Amino acid sequence: MTRPWRSTFGLVALVASLFALGTLIIGVVAYEVTHEALEIQLDHRVAIETRALIDEGDDGPTGVAMAIRRREAARSTASLEYLLVDPVGRRVAGSLDATAPTLPGYLEFLHYRRDGEHRIAQALTTRLPDNSRLVVAADREVIDEMDATLLKLFAGAFGVMLLLGIGGAWLVGAVTRARLAHIDRTALAIIDGDLARRMPLTGAGDEFDRVSATLNRMLDRIGGLMDNLRQVSSDVAHDLRTPLTRLHNRLDEALSARDVDEKRQAIEAAAAQSRELLDIFGALLRIAEVEALSPRTHFQDVALDQLVEELVDTYRPDMEASGHLLVTAIAPAIWTMGDRRLLQQLVTNLLDNALRHTPPGTTVRVELERDDAIARLTVADDGHGVASEDASRLFQRFARAERSRSSEGHGLGLALVAAVATAHRGTVSLLAPPGFGVVVELPVGKK
Repeated sequence: MTRPWRSTFGLVALVASLFALGTLIIGVVAYEVTHEALEIQLDHRVAIETRALIDEGDDGPTGVAMAIRRREAARSTASLEYLLVDPVGRRVAGSLDATAPTLPGYLEFLHYRRDGEHRIAQALTTRLPDNSRLVVAADREVIDEMDATLLKLFAGAFGVMLLLGIGGAWLVGAVTRARLAHIDRTALAIIDGDLARRMPLTGAGDEFDRVSATLNRMLDRIGGLMDNLRQVSSDVAHDLRTPLTRLHNRLDEALSARDVDEKRQAIEAAAAQSRELLDIFGALLRIAEVEALSPRTHFQDVALDQLVEELVDTYRPDMEASGHLLVTAIAPAIWTMGDRRLLQQLVTNLLDNALRHTPPGTTVRVELERDDAIARLTVADDGHGVASEDASRLFQRFARAERSRSSEGHGLGLALVAAVATAHRGTVSLLAPPGFGVVVELPVGKK
C-alpha cells in the first residue's frame, strides 16, 4: 500500500496542511480573545454609564429619570439604550423596548426592538434603593460586525494558506521529480553500460548537487576499482606467463630426466618457482584487500614516529652490512589513525625498495615531519633514480624500472604502498630527481 506522505508532493502537502491547521487554530484563538475583549469593553461601558446616571440622579429615581431623558434628547450615546422601571415593573423613563430583567447584574443577550427590528444588546441591570430597576444596554452590533470581519479574515487566510500549500507542494514535487528524473536517466545509462556517465550538477550547491557529487565520487571509486580489476587481469596474464612457463619447463625436465639427481634438482627448482608464484598471488590478494578499504574497520591511534623508529632500527644492520648509509630525521609525537600492521608493511616496503635497488655507498634518508594536519614520511636515496618514462607507472602492479629488472622482486611493493596510503586517506608521490624518493602523506590523529 502506497503511503502518500512518502512522496515529495505528499510530504509537502502534509506540511502545508499542518500550517493551514495551525492558521486555523490561531484564528480560533484570536477570534475568541477578540470577542471576549469586546464583550468586556461593552460591559465596562455600560457599567460606567450606569454609575454616571446614578451619580447624576443622586436624589433618587426621579433624578435618574431626568438624566436618562437628557441623554436621549441629546442622543450623545446613540448605541446605548436606557430603561427605568418602578418596583412593580412600570416604565418610568427610557426608550429601550424590552422587558426589564428581574435580577440585577449583567445579561449578555437582551432582546429588544428598535425601529421595528429585532435586536440584541448587552445589558447591566441595577436595583436602586427603592427597588426600582435601571437597565443600561449596549447594542451588540459592533461585536457582531467585528466577529464577521474576523471570520472573513481568518477564512481568507486559511484558504490562501491552503492554496499556497497545495501550490507549493505541486511546485516542489515537480522540481524534485525533474531533478530525480535526470539522476534516474543517468543511473539507467550507467546500468546499460555507459560507465563514463556521471550524475548531473547544476552548480547551485543544493542538496541534489551534494547527493549527485557524492554519487559521482562513488562512481569514480567504482570506476577506479574496475580499472584496477582490468589491470590486474592484464598484469596477471602478462607478468605471470614467464614464471608459469619456467615452472612448466622445470616439470617437463623432471618428467624426462633419467638421472635421479637431475630429477631432484628439477623438482626443487619447480617447487621454488611455485613458492614464488604463491608469494605473487599472496601480494595481489593483499593489495586487493587493502584497496577494498576493509582495514578501516580496525583503525586505531598509531604512534607513527615510534613505528618508523622501530623499523629503521631493524633495518640499520642490513643497511650497514650492504654498504648503505642510513640517515634519519624523525619528529616526535606524530600520531595517525590507522592499521599498525599495514603501516608497518608500508614502511618496510619502502626500506626494502631502497635496500634492494640501490648500489653500495648509497645514502638512504628517512624523514618524518608534521605539517599542520598532515604527517609526511619521506624515504629517499641518492642512487641512480628511475627514468621519467618509468616514474609515471611505478605505483601500478608489476611495474618495475628498467634498471631494476635484474634484481629480486615482482613490482608489487610500491603498488602495496599506494594502496595502504589510499586506505588511510593519504597520498603517495615521487620526489623529483636526482636520486629516487617516495613521499607518503597521512592525516594526523588526535593524540
